[in-house]
Amino acid sequence: MTRRLCIAGTGFFSQFHYEAWSRLDVEVVGICSLDREAAERIAADFTAAAVFEDFRQMLEVETPDLVDIVTPPPTHLDFVTACVERGIPAICQKPFCGGLDDAAKAAKLASDAGVPVVVHENFRFQPWFEEAATLLRDGTLGDVYQGTFRLRPGDGQGPDAYLARQPYFQQMPRLLVHETLVHLIDVFRYLFGEVAEASADLRKLNPVIAGEDAGIVILTFENGRRAVIDGNRLVDHTAKNRRLVMGEMLVEGSAGVLRIDGDAHLYRRPFGSNDEEEVAYDWFDNGYAGDCVYRLNRHVLECLDSGAAPMNTAADYIANLKIVEAVYRSAAEGRRVAV
Repeated sequence: MTRRLCIAGTGFFSQFHYEAWSRLDVEVVGICSLDREAAERIAADFTAAAVFEDFRQMLEVETPDLVDIVTPPPTHLDFVTACVERGIPAICQKPFCGGLDDAAKAAKLASDAGVPVVVHENFRFQPWFEEAATLLRDGTLGDVYQGTFRLRPGDGQGPDAYLARQPYFQQMPRLLVHETLVHLIDVFRYLFGEVAEASADLRKLNPVIAGEDAGIVILTFENGRRAVIDGNRLVDHTAKNRRLVMGEMLVEGSAGVLRIDGDAHLYRRPFGSNDEEEVAYDWFDNGYAGDCVYRLNRHVLECLDSGAAPMNTAADYIANLKIVEAVYRSAAEGRRVAV
């Protein structure tokens, strides 16, 4: 079924959305942006796409089957509300609604109306994390004890930090956890289950930015597993493309250790052995980070077709935002905080 799709937003990350949609069974019929020139330039690649500056007008004129919201967080609640009022399923970028309060309102609206709203949290759709989830389900690592992710994109040094891609990072009062580590919080929920407690030590190392850019977060899960997320945006890691995995990961269990390196290679070392063996898996190095934008959007279309519940609905995503709030509270108060 070819679905009529409207897309809002023409900022930096939207390029990955437009490219992904061009390979999926949709017809882009509307593009909304305050930057009309950018919208018209993008619309030239989609023959059926009309350009709008007013979001609600676009919905009324084009009557889409699905909307992709790729705009800044202050617009999210209003745009999600407009979609839900018209019974139109939506995908919405993160940081979802900018924080917990508005996100909870959006989630309740969607749940009460029975309209699917999915948060575009794409890290869990990166193929190396999907393969890790498969190995954990298969029992390859035995009883899983803990995971560690070292985030090291190396883009946060000096007065020009972030200006080339996302300059608004410099002014965000909350940066590392709110914008970036939330991805990894979601990944560990995907791999390990629900979080019971969080503790954190957060730092600002680059004086030109407003928010934190380094920190260590410890998550304790309801099943007893733990995750350590060690983030530092000023430091890099070994990789051909440091924005692919953005760091390195270990998952440790009774039967061995799984390692993901910066080039998305997976290695398993059996317990008691000094030798790693590479885990072969298929993935497509296209678009953003293993084609995860395409994979997420395809997942939503498949769920709409089958009637299955998609991952990361607005209601489910509230758990991530509660963890984020617990992390900031822990850092401020110097103690573990229950989620």
